[in-house]
Amino acid sequence: MIIKREIKSFVKRQRRVTERLQKAHDLAWPKFGVIVFDEKLNLNEIFNRNAEKICEIGFGHGDTLLPMAINNPDKDYLGIEVHEPGIAVVMMGTIENNLSNIRVIQNDAVKILQNNIPDHSFSRIHIYFPDPWPKKKHRKRRIIQPEFVQLLRQKLIDGGVIHCATDWEDYAKHMMTVLSAAEGFKNAMGDHQFADNEKLKLRANTKFEKRGVKLGHGVWDLVFITQSPERQ
Repeated sequence: MIIKREIKSFVKRQRRVTERLQKAHDLAWPKFGVIVFDEKLNLNEIFNRNAEKICEIGFGHGDTLLPMAINNPDKDYLGIEVHEPGIAVVMMGTIENNLSNIRVIQNDAVKILQNNIPDHSFSRIHIYFPDPWPKKKHRKRRIIQPEFVQLLRQKLIDGGVIHCATDWEDYAKHMMTVLSAAEGFKNAMGDHQFADNEKLKLRANTKFEKRGVKLGHGVWDLVFITQSPERQ
């Protein structure tokens, strides 16, 4: 029997969590961490209120997730990440900034969206600086693929937004091609146009972005809006 190996868009890297971060994680996780089972999540119950919900996939060390939650206390932010050190940093950030509008899931975002998130849950989904998988033989691992984009569409409200960013030009072109061809989406900036984050202040700068700029990479932001069939 041939078993088809599941293609992952990430590699789970084991990095040390400092004692200070571990303490923050252990203190905050019972309140801000979300344990998932087989059923759909009730996000209003998880956040203890009915408010606009925003999801960030692969939030790293919270470089964008934390500032957004701090600056928008009226909105709720669900972060999905697999790497423990980054999760611990966000747990510390929730404590230090006395936040109540962040929840975190430690798991594969694709599985969580498929199995645990009800349709039409989010006003925005953010994917900032995902692994670019630059080698040609690895490009099938890139998270922005046609099937995944349609999964995101199901989880967004009508008029919801996908905001992606990368510092790899080839991946930026790939994202633009996939999103421009995706049914039910429209480029908020105009056909085949990238967004200017420095001008529009769409998000905070991340450490990956800063590192890429130092290496001479450009940075590309893409903002696409969902549309119901009658509005297309």
